Amino acid sequence: MHVDFKSPEFRRDPYATYKRLRSEAPVLRLDSRMMGPAYHVSRYDDVSRVLRDDTTFTSDIRSVNGGKPPPWWTPGLVRMFQGNMAGQDGAPHRRLRSMVQKAFTPGRVAALNGRVEALVKQLLDAAEAQGTVDLIAALALPLPLTVISDMMGVPEVDRHDFHRWMAGLLDLDGGGILHMLAAIPRMRRLLALFRRVIALRRREPGDDLISALIAAEEGGNHLDPEELLGMVFLLLLAGHETTVNLIGSGLLALLDHPDQLAALRDRPEMIDTAIEELLRYTNPVQMPAPRHARAQVELGGHTIPRGGMIIALLGSANRDESQFTDPDRLDLTRSPNRHLALGLGVHYCIGAPLARIEARHALLALLRRFPDLRLAVPREQVRWRRSFAIRGLEALPVRLR
Repeated sequence: MHVDFKSPEFRRDPYATYKRLRSEAPVLRLDSRMMGPAYHVSRYDDVSRVLRDDTTFTSDIRSVNGGKPPPWWTPGLVRMFQGNMAGQDGAPHRRLRSMVQKAFTPGRVAALNGRVEALVKQLLDAAEAQGTVDLIAALALPLPLTVISDMMGVPEVDRHDFHRWMAGLLDLDGGGILHMLAAIPRMRRLLALFRRVIALRRREPGDDLISALIAAEEGGNHLDPEELLGMVFLLLLAGHETTVNLIGSGLLALLDHPDQLAALRDRPEMIDTAIEELLRYTNPVQMPAPRHARAQVELGGHTIPRGGMIIALLGSANRDESQFTDPDRLDLTRSPNRHLALGLGVHYCIGAPLARIEARHALLALLRRFPDLRLAVPREQVRWRRSFAIRGLEALPVRLR
């Protein structure tokens, strides 16, 4: 079965392809010149097993390839990502995650409610003055980017550059090796930005997460410079990218389903189940970091060799007919809702409580303040980003009044 994850048709609607995969090729091997063979897993039970079973699958490629370093041509930013906590398991992963876990507990994040609510109001006041806005640029992006940058201690002057350069890198998976090579200067600028911010917090420590990471000791070990760089990169990325896409794609889904939008406006107390359904339905992250087979394993009726790269298709698992009744229907009251949009197991999204709070305030405020909110362009003109690992909108033009 041939699947082109880079095609415009797939970007517009990946779910028809996912349905075919679950039926015809639940474990699909695809070969890439850059990445080599990869096994794409599409059924809910198989995806949840890959995410949860750390004895069979690992996020650390070095543990199954004899510690072989990445190819010489691998950009520095990619090497750094492979060494952070998203690319590790076991004790190394626990050590790194424990250093930041306290900052993202539900209780600590709940204390940000007032800040998030005030920021939403400020952003919507500015948007209302314009009348017609791109809601990604006006709300969905600046809200989580400001909150995570405040938490991390990133100066305001650097925030726009961080997102602009980072967004371009996330879209690289929709291109090829030439796109990767062309992006190397952007990767270098990002690394320079991270180093500059870390150096600033060494000179001027504050009540922020980067300062805490610089000072942290866990079992007597400080983060080494590369670990610190990797942690800053991962937290800034994970701390805003999921929420941008959840708010943007979530609002578009509501506009596509006016009955559900009206129900949420009439019953704002259902916002928590609504957020979970929007996560399941829109899938802000379609594919998490790859996993690798620790030994030869049978999965979905297929044999995956030791070291085989496995891509868990979260977007497909969350539309699996065996798990969800009428899975292609948006139902804001759906319960239970055991979606995998934020992962599963030890690599469950550390920023999940923050993403939920930001989306809750943003969507409720939008529906309350702008009852006549609608698209400002024909629906077919709404464009999805190039990336197939991250699913989000390039822009969402809306008319507020």
